[in-house]
Amino acid sequence: MSFNTLGLSDALLNAIEKKGYTIPSPIQEKAIPPILERKDVLASAQTGTGKTAGFTLPLLQILSEGQKLRKRPVRSLILTPTRELAAQILENVREYSEFLDLRSMVIFGGVNANPQIRGLRNGVDILVATPGRLLDLHNQKALSLASVEILVLDEADRMLDMGFQRDINKILNLLPTKRQNLLFSATFSKEIKQLASGILHNPVWVEAAPENTTAEKVEQKIYLVDQKRKSELIIKLISDGNWKQVLVFTRTKHGANRLSKKMTEKGITAAAIHGNKSQGARIKALDGFKKGTVRVLVATDIAARGLDIPLLPHVINFELPNISEDYVHRIGRTGRAGASGQAISLVCQEEVAYIKGIEKLLGEKLPNETLEGFEPTTSFKKETAVPKSKNQRRSTPRSNSRNYDRRAKK
Repeated sequence: MSFNTLGLSDALLNAIEKKGYTIPSPIQEKAIPPILERKDVLASAQTGTGKTAGFTLPLLQILSEGQKLRKRPVRSLILTPTRELAAQILENVREYSEFLDLRSMVIFGGVNANPQIRGLRNGVDILVATPGRLLDLHNQKALSLASVEILVLDEADRMLDMGFQRDINKILNLLPTKRQNLLFSATFSKEIKQLASGILHNPVWVEAAPENTTAEKVEQKIYLVDQKRKSELIIKLISDGNWKQVLVFTRTKHGANRLSKKMTEKGITAAAIHGNKSQGARIKALDGFKKGTVRVLVATDIAARGLDIPLLPHVINFELPNISEDYVHRIGRTGRAGASGQAISLVCQEEVAYIKGIEKLLGEKLPNETLEGFEPTTSFKKETAVPKSKNQRRSTPRSNSRNYDRRAKK
């Protein structure tokens, strides 16, 4: 199948051709036709599957074919959880709308609101926004959502994880009752289905791939190592391998800062990206990483969600995530678009429980090894408790193991 068969206009096909795309991805192939038919859509698609174009292309076509309003009120609202993802979506919208008479802009927190207010006054057809800044500007009467025809909730599962449920409900109350709704999520969790039931009307369900699967071309590997030697090991792997572009995940903001500083001291250009960083610092770090002036980007899960980095060769879990599903999101940033990638996890004794949970989710055993000179000083236990399911706050693996042993004795 080609893009020509999806019912897209010549203007959009020209923009697609300019970007060098010829064949739609599975999510694009499945989502674009029902959206063009003005149906509500509930889509499961992870970052890197082409989902942004999956809703952007039909959205642009619908708006371009609709009635032009003189003052250009907001006709489409795209809600997303993070600043980085919002900026990337706007970039996609502008690329695909190059040959259309449509205006778009992005608003998010962490930067001066005045330029955003001025942009809104000039009229905007498509607004990409994070929930907090959107409500803030609406409360200031800087924008109206009374003319929204299409609502897109992107990374809906992450928005719920980040506690945006209340903000989403407030925003929904500001929108016209009659509108088209598109909800995109990495998984169809119980919480997502509940959210969808209150927003979508007779939706078309679209799934690009089975839930919680990992890219086939991602080579996964575990190195068993003591916690205190992780920094030394990761620096050796990057230096010896002469890796030029590595995305590293830590659990905490302070951990990201510490690791980035240690790498820089060892001659590896690195930058940390997390919620405490200013928007300017985050943009600078991401831009340097994409251009190759920064070799290593150290990130927390929330900051990295939605980052679109083409052909990323290496992802390293400096620390495993507390939630097994987040492992899938992390390593899904490599091995995209048919390219191969490598996902490495540095695992200490206290994290073995998390590995069990990840393996249970994936339905496969992950290969593990030790690197000469970095052998753990303690033997890794075979029997370890499996962490609880997504969206449940967990204690450390060691605490989980105690709880598991207590239950087993009863």
